[in-house]
Amino acid sequence: MSAQRRIFCVIARCGTSKGIFIKGNHLPQDQAERDKTILAIFGGLDVRQIDGLGGADPLTSKLAIIDPPSRPDADVDYTFGQVSFKAPLVDYSGNCGNISSGVGPFAIDEGLVKAVEPVTTVRIHNTNTGKMLIAEVPVKDGYAQVEGDCAIDGVPGAGARIMLDFADAKGSATGKLLPTGQAKEMLKTSAGEFEASMVDCANAMVFVKASSVGMKGAEDPKEINGDKALLDKLEAIRGASAVVMGLAASEEEALAKTPAFPMIAVVSEPVDYASYSTGQTVKAEDMSFVSRLMFMQTLHKTYAGTGACCTGVAACIPGTVVAEVKADRPAWGRVINIGHPCGLIDVEVEVENGEVKRAAFSRTARRIMEGYAMTRA
Repeated sequence: MSAQRRIFCVIARCGTSKGIFIKGNHLPQDQAERDKTILAIFGGLDVRQIDGLGGADPLTSKLAIIDPPSRPDADVDYTFGQVSFKAPLVDYSGNCGNISSGVGPFAIDEGLVKAVEPVTTVRIHNTNTGKMLIAEVPVKDGYAQVEGDCAIDGVPGAGARIMLDFADAKGSATGKLLPTGQAKEMLKTSAGEFEASMVDCANAMVFVKASSVGMKGAEDPKEINGDKALLDKLEAIRGASAVVMGLAASEEEALAKTPAFPMIAVVSEPVDYASYSTGQTVKAEDMSFVSRLMFMQTLHKTYAGTGACCTGVAACIPGTVVAEVKADRPAWGRVINIGHPCGLIDVEVEVENGEVKRAAFSRTARRIMEGYAMTRA
């Protein structure tokens, strides 16, 4: 016991992901030592992460570092880290919307933000992007409420509805909503040229139509993750977009240094398909369009929260490939419903004259464990 270091942490299920929450002052201040410690907590360079708390999956190898606010209009600072188990790397180049949904509850339960019933508004400064996120967290008896009737496709049961608004996150990585100034353009990659749209809100993303990459659109994770030629093509597009957006010097550097961001999504018109998690039919009439989101070079089993915000915003910008596949649903108002492998995710979007007025979605979160991680680092 004495040879190991004890680090207080919380494991929480946040949206369709799971992450480890740690207060910044519990980690080394030197960045190299900090990353070494984080990697050790998660299980080091091991695809099974057997010697740590990571779940051997990109959706569960996620980190939230919580600090006191560094700007006066924030309640807390939050730094997101995507912890790799294929390389000794913690990727801080973007944010995760699902993990973001756990920041408000963590801050309230740890006494960092005063609990105000029935809903506490938590102003979260995301240090990765320099943007402010607004979380509306249901509260009861001084703590974040867990029980509720909000159900999310890809998550068992239901919980208290947490609303997250990313309207301030325009240009999170590049400083521009449209990094190149174009809604759509031909993108040159090592795998050929592809018609693509690059949009930056909450996280930078590149979008292509399914037909342009040889997909039908509603393929499930097994189909996509089992097709190496397709994976290589999508990574080439993602890497090339990173170069065009000024986030990497080459496709190779994008893979080595920023494997998580920008993200790439493949979009197509609404169609019926079977949910990957339940087998039930996801109906075309209930969605604006179909999207398949890649994350860390594999297909996301559901949909990233920041990805949903950016995708929803892209759908409301005339001329993007996303807008071109979007079904006209006037009765839905400003709600965009995205069809993902396990079901649907809805985003409230308002874009006016190139300004993002609202980009909000609902999540649920639950603290699963609190205690000490033991590490030899």
